[in-house]
Amino acid sequence: MTLTAVRGVRVGHWSDPVGLTGVTVVLLPEPNVTAGEVRGAAPGTRETALLAPGMKVEGVQAIALCGGSAFGLAAVDGVVAELESDGHGFPTPAGVVPIVPAAVIFDLGVGDPRARPGPAAGAAAYRAATSAPVIMGNVGAGTGATVAGWRGPQARRKGGVGSAAATAGEVTVGALAVVNAVGDVFTLEGVPLTGGDPVPLPVPPVPPRPLENTTLVVLATDAALDRAALTRVCVRAHDALAVCLRPSHTRYDGDAVFAASCGRLPGDPDLVAEAAFAVVGRSIEAALRAARPAGGIPAMEDER
Repeated sequence: MTLTAVRGVRVGHWSDPVGLTGVTVVLLPEPNVTAGEVRGAAPGTRETALLAPGMKVEGVQAIALCGGSAFGLAAVDGVVAELESDGHGFPTPAGVVPIVPAAVIFDLGVGDPRARPGPAAGAAAYRAATSAPVIMGNVGAGTGATVAGWRGPQARRKGGVGSAAATAGEVTVGALAVVNAVGDVFTLEGVPLTGGDPVPLPVPPVPPRPLENTTLVVLATDAALDRAALTRVCVRAHDALAVCLRPSHTRYDGDAVFAASCGRLPGDPDLVAEAAFAVVGRSIEAALRAARPAGGIPAMEDER
């Protein structure tokens, strides 16, 4: 199962396999309650302030994950335009205003640095959204994703998009991850997927060029949770990043998690949070296993 196992959730990709960048859009059923938390020190985001507890708008129409660093946030304009055209958004006296939180990864140094997703790319990802199982690997925002660069350019491996879902009692919890980490990648059980020391000390020599990365996660559940409970779910999701990405949440990452409650089933927030920990970890692993070589960067299976 993938993120789309949560009823009403749809996912669409737009990919540039030449420029090695892309956009992934997650469309959420309404009504919903959505929260988010950024823990990396180098984020590129849009509309994340309104996800904090106490803010007026609690539901969103979509979440956009984009390549292209800060330039890629332009893709969100295309998603917003499509939503408005379809009549979806927060109602105001002047018409609907689509709410689309977004975050970007840094992939400019992988393919063509001039290849940056714009509004047309965001619109295309929106139109491609489907409830079918999520396509994984070198697609969407993960097209130019890489991992393990902290040990130097020779250690880099291809990252990408991964997704997983699980049940917690009667509710479903799903995740999608765009894995583009500075650090090495491990399974939840500690199996190394890119090499590297499970305890990343001592810090290796600084590579000859700056590091910029970021791993992004979208979680969804059909359990009825308020924003405070979803914030705790985000915390547990970040725990999974810390277990699977070593190191994570660095000065060079903009690691961010979005979590949405888009159902009415009664659910224990603690059980949902533990399921979130599991599916985020499985999504990270799935991304690495689905990734393929690109831009001269090998995939993890090339080491075997």
